[in-house]
Parts: sequence; C-alpha cells; structure tokens
Amino acid sequence: MTDDKAHSQKTASPERDIRTAVPGATALKALTHPDRARMLGILRLEGPQTATALAKRLGLNSGATSYHLRQLAKYGFIEPADDVGNKRERWWRPRHETTRFNPAEFSSEEIEDGLAVMQAVLSQHAELMQRALEQFPQQPREWQKAWDASDFTFTMSAEQALALKEKLATVLWDEMRRAPPPTAPHAPGTKPYTVLVHCFPFPGVGGRGDADRGA
Repeated sequence: MTDDKAHSQKTASPERDIRTAVPGATALKALTHPDRARMLGILRLEGPQTATALAKRLGLNSGATSYHLRQLAKYGFIEPADDVGNKRERWWRPRHETTRFNPAEFSSEEIEDGLAVMQAVLSQHAELMQRALEQFPQQPREWQKAWDASDFTFTMSAEQALALKEKLATVLWDEMRRAPPPTAPHAPGTKPYTVLVHCFPFPGVGGRGDADRGA
C-alpha cells in the first residue's frame, strides 16, 4: 500500500497505466481483515485466481475464502474474471494494481478503521521481510547484493519530512511506471523486486529542543 500525493488515481505514462484504488472509509474496512489483504496481494502479483486455489494457498476453507472475495468485490477492489477458466468455478481478478490512502485525512470517526488497515499492512510487511530473509541463502549472488534492510533517522521539520517522503515516492513511482505489470511474463534475468517504505516520527522521543523546554 502507498500514502503519497505524487500520482493520480489512474497514473498515465508513456510506458503503461498504473490503476490505483483510492478507497473511502467504508471501503477501507474491507482491508482490515488480513486474509483479504493477502488475497488482494496475490491477485495483483499473480493474476486471476479461484477461491479454491486461494484457500489452498492460504490454508483456509473455500467457504471463508469465497466470502472474503465477495467482500473485496463489493467494495470495488476485485471483479469476476469471466473470460478465464470455465463455468464450473468463478475466477477473480484485481481492478487496480495499487491502493492509496492517507491516514492524515481520516476523520476522528474513521481513524480506528484506518489504523486497523495500517496494522494489517505492517503485519504483511513483517511477514514478507521474514520470508525474504529465510530465502536469502538460496538467492543467486547478484540478487543477494540487491537485498537491504536499513534505517535512517534525521532531525528535521514536518515540512522537510513530507518533502523527503514525496521525493522517495517520486523515485519509486517512476521505476514502477517503467516496469512491466507484475503479472506479465518475466524477461530473462528479471524477477519481482519489492521496496518497502516506512516513514514516521521516531516514537516516544521528542527533539532535543522540546526536551529542553520540558515539552
């Protein structure tokens, strides 16, 4: 998921379009369930799937999986892929490649649901990083060199922090526009490459000036 103002709901580029979901507060509730978020991620990265295939993949029963898929469809994240497979089982495809929401724009009534979605995202990111770490020894040397887990802490104003966040977003969106869709066949020597971005005021620690003032 992303949180930036550096692109529009449907971002155009000479290379390709990137369709982006911008859910309202009600639709956002559909993503508070971690299994739904996982299903949506699989559909976006791998293309159309059936409830049976997703249930097997995630260790769920097909009834629960079908319900979660209907909820994702109800709020506009996915749609039936009637041109795929056969009539015996319904296939589903994503309607967008990414999702954008900005917690700073939530009302006081919406903040709880927004934080629940962010918690689901953080859990997914942690799981993804753990899996990547476990598979690191099996990666070719050239891909091992592309692996990183770093953190940087700066003292800056809120305006400077926002400018840095938007600068990072611009670089990553430019790369995404130049890249083929995730579901496209991979060219020789290429594979999906994930960059996770977390930017936040360091928790529980104010600036030295604040401490001096007793803030």
